[in-house]
Amino acid sequence: MNLKSERRGIHVDQSELLCKKGCGYYGNPAWQGFCSKCWREEYHKARQKQIQEDWELAERLQREEEEAYASSQSTQGAQSLTFSKFEEKKTNEKTRKVTTVKKFFTASSRTGAKKEIQEAKAPSPSINRQASIETDRVSKEFIEFLKTYHKPGQDIYKQCKLFLDTMNHKRDLSIEEQSECAQDFYQNVAEKLQTRWKVPPEKVDKAMDQIEKYIMTRQYKYVFCPETTDDEKKDLTVQKRIRALHWVTPQMLCVPVNEEIPEVSDMVVKAITDIIEMDSKRVPRDKLACITKCSKHIFNAIKITKNEPASADDFLPTLIYIVLKGNPPRLQSNIQYITRFCNPSRLMTGEDGYYFTNLCCAVAFIEKLDAQSLNLSQEDFDRFMTGQTSPKKQESDGFSPDVCLGVKQMYKNLDLLSQLNERQERIVNEAKKLEKDLIDWTDGITKEVQDIVEKYPLEIKPKNQALAAIDSENVENDKLPPPLQPQVYAG
Repeated sequence: MNLKSERRGIHVDQSELLCKKGCGYYGNPAWQGFCSKCWREEYHKARQKQIQEDWELAERLQREEEEAYASSQSTQGAQSLTFSKFEEKKTNEKTRKVTTVKKFFTASSRTGAKKEIQEAKAPSPSINRQASIETDRVSKEFIEFLKTYHKPGQDIYKQCKLFLDTMNHKRDLSIEEQSECAQDFYQNVAEKLQTRWKVPPEKVDKAMDQIEKYIMTRQYKYVFCPETTDDEKKDLTVQKRIRALHWVTPQMLCVPVNEEIPEVSDMVVKAITDIIEMDSKRVPRDKLACITKCSKHIFNAIKITKNEPASADDFLPTLIYIVLKGNPPRLQSNIQYITRFCNPSRLMTGEDGYYFTNLCCAVAFIEKLDAQSLNLSQEDFDRFMTGQTSPKKQESDGFSPDVCLGVKQMYKNLDLLSQLNERQERIVNEAKKLEKDLIDWTDGITKEVQDIVEKYPLEIKPKNQALAAIDSENVENDKLPPPLQPQVYAG
């Protein structure tokens, strides 16, 4: 079986990652293959069509009510009491239908019982306190950042506060409508920065990143995996699916990564850590950064293994393997959260958008993975899925079926000890080399110091003599007359 046939179930052409409308931006399975811009256009068209159909339904119901009421008037006669009851019943029914029609166009209010349930599921005080500390920190950083923008910074802060107040009053909207509000806000602020305030493009990108961080830190607990969606159900489905595929080996996915190389093994561990760490972030941009770091570790692992730059055909199977091995928590919720509330420019272009689109493709591949994708027979695939056998047991080191498990384990341990011995010898050799380098460095420094001392010798001058007495230079002191002595004269 050649390599091309092995890859036919995993290969994704790069054109398939782009928007199916042909605009050139990256598409997204959550947007039915469209990019953010084209998806919003299609969404608006479908929404307008739905509103028109709802209005037509409302008008038809209204006509039916009027016709029913007119026919009931013609039957009025002696049975006035019966008709009164009938009219009251029809009035109640009419009110109920009109109220139902109005619900097509207005957000439904939450009941008190639902609020009580939501309060009962509220996080613990410690979690709320931690979130409050992080929110305060982000707010201070946001204010300090806006000070560098002077007048535009003040307007940006006012717009953000107004948007947060508006979102607080729109909690009853669906998550798609809240996402639409956030995307409209991003677009409006970016346009104002570019057209009204004439901010350079690089500063616009920085400002949008800070705006997203400030807003989504405050909105995270309301819009991440909300109860009104089936995100949690999808998370459990994907998690169960990945657990059932624990037997998939790198060879089945044609993963060009050799984990026996220590550097490659470290890169794989770092990639798994990054993809798992994504769930701990609150800002969509930070979650995207985790995906990007994971992808770069994957590219480095492939490059070390193959001693050449990695290709897109190598990257996607390896990413699928990392997802299967790491089984990231709440994977679908994180993907949906990024799709709904991330700055659309990041998802449409750049390396963040490319890596995120590949992650969506990897998850879609895992959900639809079958025997043909792994080049297995349906019988083997079913036995692996049910746990009747494991490919790792079949790929053992050529032991005969009669060999007991203890002997197999012994040889595996001996092989592991051999690998550890090789690593130990390599470490010892590197340590000796380091010791030799340190000795050579010390000798070199000593020689340089000696050369400098010889070139510039130190001259020590004699110590200055102590000063003599003031009359020490008068050599003829003995020729001086004696000093005058006091004499006493009698009166």
